Amino acid sequence: FDVLHRGHVEYLAAARVMGAALLVAVNSDTSVRQLGKGPDRPLNGERDRLIVVAGLESVSFVTLFIEKTPCELLARCRPDIYVKGGDYDMGLLEETRLMRSWGGRSLAIPFVEGHSTSALVRRIRGK
Repeated sequence: FDVLHRGHVEYLAAARVMGAALLVAVNSDTSVRQLGKGPDRPLNGERDRLIVVAGLESVSFVTLFIEKTPCELLARCRPDIYVKGGDYDMGLLEETRLMRSWGGRSLAIPFVEGHSTSALVRRIRGK
């Protein structure tokens, strides 16, 4: 959620209708850097990203996680459903194995075509 765009808003709204509440886990600045998105990412600091995501109508709660994956948070919260936006192979994720351990489900909501923070950053930079 570095630069919030329409795709984020749409898939968070889709995630919200899947359950009674939507808890959004936002990567810390350190966690974003570990994901290898570039030395200048995130563009917006974690506090700003938390505030922007919390302002969305679909979001019930927002929290920060500092690890590379949200597995520790998932283990504490034990949600029924874990959702990621994008084209992930959910079967390969550590989070999916963890969710299955208590009968939870992991789902991927497809990206909205033409809406990507990385593509937007490249376009702004003229690349």
